[in-house]
Amino acid sequence: MTRIVIIGGGPGGYEAALVGAQLGAEVTVVDCDGLGGASVLTDCVPSKTLIATAEVMTTFDSSYEELGIIVADDTPSEQAARVVGVDLGKVNRRVKRLALAQSHDITASVTRAGARVMRGRGRLAGRQAMDGSRQVVVTTADGTEESLTADAVLIATGAHPREIPDALPDGERILNWTQVYDLDELPEELIVVGSGVTGAEFAGAYQALGSRVTLVSSRDRVLPGEDPDAAAVLEDVFRRRGMNVMSRSRAESAKRVGDRVEVTLSDGRVISGTHCLMAVGAIPNTAGMGLEEAGVLVKDSGHIKTDRVSRTSAPGVYAAGDVTGIFALASVAAMQGRIAMYHFLGDAVAPLDLKTVSSNVFTDPEIATVGYSQADIDGGKIDARVVKLPLLRNPRAKMQGIRDGFVKLYARPGTGIVVGGVVVAPRASELIHPIALAVDNNLTVEQIANAFTVYPSLSGSIAEVARQLHTRKTADEN
Repeated sequence: MTRIVIIGGGPGGYEAALVGAQLGAEVTVVDCDGLGGASVLTDCVPSKTLIATAEVMTTFDSSYEELGIIVADDTPSEQAARVVGVDLGKVNRRVKRLALAQSHDITASVTRAGARVMRGRGRLAGRQAMDGSRQVVVTTADGTEESLTADAVLIATGAHPREIPDALPDGERILNWTQVYDLDELPEELIVVGSGVTGAEFAGAYQALGSRVTLVSSRDRVLPGEDPDAAAVLEDVFRRRGMNVMSRSRAESAKRVGDRVEVTLSDGRVISGTHCLMAVGAIPNTAGMGLEEAGVLVKDSGHIKTDRVSRTSAPGVYAAGDVTGIFALASVAAMQGRIAMYHFLGDAVAPLDLKTVSSNVFTDPEIATVGYSQADIDGGKIDARVVKLPLLRNPRAKMQGIRDGFVKLYARPGTGIVVGGVVVAPRASELIHPIALAVDNNLTVEQIANAFTVYPSLSGSIAEVARQLHTRKTADEN
């Protein structure tokens, strides 16, 4: 029987375990924290659970007056008051409970499929043997070691928060994104350092929960890696809701001063708050794993170099997830893990195609994207026609009091094949799927335009944009 050892129990690891076991391999998953990894225990599942509470707060605070909802409030009229409040301790206890439950469900699924789960830390021991096998050494919590023989090894050990030497988290006032769920009380004044996806999501969530938020961005806008039109909408929403967005401001240090935190910027300015969240990127968990000794090529960034079927430079060694530096998304990690198993076990496999990956930023409004981007078009990487339609024109959006957002599609001239799109809206993560299907299956704007949509619905805007692109294509042909 083929022996497979998977080091790391995140999405890439546990999805690979399920596939490997289902295809008849003898699978062992080595993990030190719990299946699901950081994605389930400290990152994706916890943060989106927290954001789910924030969404309720935002919807209620921003829409109840326009929708005609009357709320009894004894606050004197001259005082501004929130209609609802939040018990952060209770919220965080729910976050942790759901994360653990999800981890237990994953473990049950993996063991039910026939895979073995070992608690410990794994590392590769030297190069491939003459018979093609590999040795993996597992160190358990009590320090004992066990050697496993594998015909193939998958590394899916994830990543951990990057730290700035002069702004090290203490878990109380200066925090990284894994530590915020230990808070029992809502930060009164929260400074978020970093305006990428993690920083923007937490900044928006805590603002909705009731914190006064300052977002420190070293770039000229929030979400510098996302669609510029979408980022502009979100930054406008952040500012309109009272967030202090500090663009082109790089944080150099953060220190506690009594029960407050002072963040010093590179230009000498000092900003103060009750708490500080450092969201400045992630470091792959590849140190101390014997990778170089095993012949695995590691980039200067610490990421493992892989090809489109998840192979590393070492025969019989695969990698998946954040350790590869390819789209830090749970969905991509899971696909990389499945592809690795399909490839090694000789099943039919399609190489990873990043142009079909849909992603979402869980802010309010959400930002969902798939396929080629505006930057690809502007940079001449692909020739495409673009149409953007504001949600303000959508009847369902008007009914729900939605003011911000849009749908944007990219289509090839001549053929009208859809090659990408952006949705900025509440629940954009649910609306991007038809566009992802179009990109994955080379559908045309005519096909999308001719498909029935529910009236009224936000998805109607997708069909409307497709109709406009089809009209433009027809006009160009004439």
